[in-house]
Amino acid sequence: MNKKNVFRVLLLAITVFGFLNFSSSKNETEDFSEKVKVALREVGNQLLLAQKDSTSLVLPIKEITVNKYAISFEKELSFQPNILVNIVKSVFNKSSLSTNYRVEVIRCLDKEVAYSYEINELEEQTIIPCAGRELPINCYQIELRFLKKSSSNNSWLLYIFIPLVLGILYRLFFNNQENDKVEEVSTKNHTVLGSFQFYPEQNKLVKKASEIPLSKKECELLEIFVANPNQTIKREELTKKVWEDNGVFVGRSLDTYISKLRKKLQEDKNIKLTNIHGVGYKLEIK
Repeated sequence: MNKKNVFRVLLLAITVFGFLNFSSSKNETEDFSEKVKVALREVGNQLLLAQKDSTSLVLPIKEITVNKYAISFEKELSFQPNILVNIVKSVFNKSSLSTNYRVEVIRCLDKEVAYSYEINELEEQTIIPCAGRELPINCYQIELRFLKKSSSNNSWLLYIFIPLVLGILYRLFFNNQENDKVEEVSTKNHTVLGSFQFYPEQNKLVKKASEIPLSKKECELLEIFVANPNQTIKREELTKKVWEDNGVFVGRSLDTYISKLRKKLQEDKNIKLTNIHGVGYKLEIK
């Protein structure tokens, strides 16, 4: 699979994962809200029954804000706070709701808090003051706020998954981009010679995955032959171009380097470095 396909697959995976996570979270939130409303209606019902009231109504449960709900009643009532504490605890246990919440009993007329308490899964942080003092008959609204969302979701996975995938994409894309640049530069600076690729600037021949190093002199000679394929190059011309600036030339040096080049080119039968007797050499390419 090439890098473009890998990129597309990973991008699609992120999109699908994000969509599923969002949909799942949204559904869980809606389900949680409905579950809370059912539980709080039962809390209101149990509270009325504890007052021996089986006829008045519990008004529709309202979701005031996220994780905050209100129970309202048709008639005024009076109750002991400890009864409310026990009823909420019992109903929430049955409904498997959060054990982290705050309850406030609000007077309808002046919106003052007549009573409040807080339940926490850490026992030392639970606060239930004055639970035995009866609240006088009045119009009350009971507000309950969840301090910690009870519905679990996998949103935290998204925060791990996305950076991980982006990191993979970064390494995949930019590393390959760098490799492409290197490959592009290399491609521009080579000459195809039969089944070989000749890189004069790097002093090497490449055949498939194999590299064949060339000495500086071998490389200079091969450059001359590659620039003049199937043409006879005189010995004098070769020695002048390759050895002229060095000041030292041994008569057999040219023949030695030609012999080395022949050995390195012999793997390709379509390339032949031929000795033109008494004249020079020719690079024959079929």
